[in-house]
Amino acid sequence: MTEKKTVRKPRKIRHRELVEHIRQHKGLFVLYMVLRALVILVLIAQLLDRNYENVFLCALTLMLFTIPSVVEIRMDIDIPVGMQAIIMLFIFAAEILGEINKYYLIFPYWDTMLHTLNGFLAAAIGLALIDLLNRSQRFSFELSPVFVVLVAFCFSMTIGVLWEFFEHFMDLSFGLDMQKDTVIHEISSVMLNPAGANRPETIRNITSTVVNGQELGLGGYLDIGLFDTMADLFVNFIGAVTFSVIGFGYLKYRGRRNRIVKELIPTWKGEEELPLPDQNLKGESGNEK
Repeated sequence: MTEKKTVRKPRKIRHRELVEHIRQHKGLFVLYMVLRALVILVLIAQLLDRNYENVFLCALTLMLFTIPSVVEIRMDIDIPVGMQAIIMLFIFAAEILGEINKYYLIFPYWDTMLHTLNGFLAAAIGLALIDLLNRSQRFSFELSPVFVVLVAFCFSMTIGVLWEFFEHFMDLSFGLDMQKDTVIHEISSVMLNPAGANRPETIRNITSTVVNGQELGLGGYLDIGLFDTMADLFVNFIGAVTFSVIGFGYLKYRGRRNRIVKELIPTWKGEEELPLPDQNLKGESGNEK
């Protein structure tokens, strides 16, 4: 069994494909240009304010915007317009609105919304990675929908955990507060047990916190990131489960494709002309008989 060699397309052909892609998806191109223009305006404003950290975030955002198109052209994968739009809006909402415009502080559930969407998108990407291999003619294996969905779910949760590791690392190393603190009014800890026994003691109705003799005026006890981290992972879990259910239906009943689902799962370019793996198997089994 010989495997096909992947030949890199000449630059002119890639450019022609990009122009054709823009013509076919004008709405997506308009969204891309509008978001790009807004980011450039923010970048100029931050540059004038000499806020170089935010300038870096703007430059990073502009670079991230190009990733879906680069993946499409380099890997010959068709990323649906809906998914590309969600990815760009997610990046803009996280970096420009959330970080630079402080939406994380202005809107209490902004971070929760983005983590939920992150779980949803990561599950979509995880499912697409396995499904693309599953449907490729270069590989001679076929995985069940349940296994593909399980891998997609685990992939999404792993991405969520790695992001929390990153937030904790940045907080410890650079004195940031990516893992936002929470004011609570009750704590339980074995360290509060006066006898040193392995039995937690509980302090309830906490109304003040004193650090180095100074009252912080929080109205409670300051939890340093645990509640925020667990909440982020939980909503990531919700997003991952939601897409896993949708993805299972897509894989199980692939012949009846839902238009909404079709806008969320990448496919090989020209895949419509190729028979599905299960159809191949049915045909082969019929010939054997």
